[in-house]
Amino acid sequence: MLNSPEHPGIGLGIDAGGTQTRWALAAADGALLAEGHVAGLSALQMGTPEGRAAVHATFSTLARAVLAHARPARVCAGLTGFGGDGAQLTSWLADLLGIDAAAIAMCNDIEIAYRASFAPGEGYLVYAGTGSIGAFIDHDGGFHRAGGRGVVLDDGGGGFWIARAALRHIWRREDEAPGSWESSPLARAAFEYVGGADWAYSRQFIYGQERGEVGKLALAVAASAGEDPAAAAILEEAGRELGRLALALIRRFGPRPVVLSGRAAELHPAIAASMRACLPQGSIMTQSATRAHHAAARLAARDAAPY
Repeated sequence: MLNSPEHPGIGLGIDAGGTQTRWALAAADGALLAEGHVAGLSALQMGTPEGRAAVHATFSTLARAVLAHARPARVCAGLTGFGGDGAQLTSWLADLLGIDAAAIAMCNDIEIAYRASFAPGEGYLVYAGTGSIGAFIDHDGGFHRAGGRGVVLDDGGGGFWIARAALRHIWRREDEAPGSWESSPLARAAFEYVGGADWAYSRQFIYGQERGEVGKLALAVAASAGEDPAAAAILEEAGRELGRLALALIRRFGPRPVVLSGRAAELHPAIAASMRACLPQGSIMTQSATRAHHAAARLAARDAAPY
């Protein structure tokens, strides 16, 4: 194991999202020592016995993977859906990792993602994963959001939103012209992903799968965008949805640089291009592939709190 006099104060960073839970180990100097991923999870799962069992199982898998490399001295964990009550989650992680619960800091996953791009007060983060959110942490550490209300209500431009928009388009076309899916690259790709062209497959997929699994259908939408104008239009609309989040923050707090991040934002260049076109002239927007679990690991290694 790496936790030795040569590698003191190792920090573990965790970025738990609906699609994947990513982790990384970092040394005190910020060097990454190891990383990996396990199944996705959400703090919202803690509301049911089945969900709590699933979260604990994912934590157990993560702990085994981490301990194969090192026992961290500190942990900084960002979880999607986290609302502040982390006592049970912290206790589980402490037991599984064999460390003191006081060495574990938990927050919302977006707070970690913001720190991966900006110091407090510097700019706006628009993050598109399974869901979407715009975030600003001010100079006093106050967290301000635009969107991020969940996939049932909104989360426009995220992976789930893209998947839902694609299936909605496909089935509306089937209402009007049954069998039209056969000439649609988007529909063929989507039906291959969900398991078949019968409505029963789509119904089971959209209503029976975890939100992270549904969001992965966005990969098929992006893959068909070059052949199908409908797929391209959905991705362009996703970019406009993400642009709306940035605009909301700009209107509230004034002009600042904008960073677009998250795996859904990386699906296709049309998403970033469409978002950029929504912003005021002169706006500075960049796209970042910075990984939040790396930032969290470095924060943990420096004994830094999320704020």
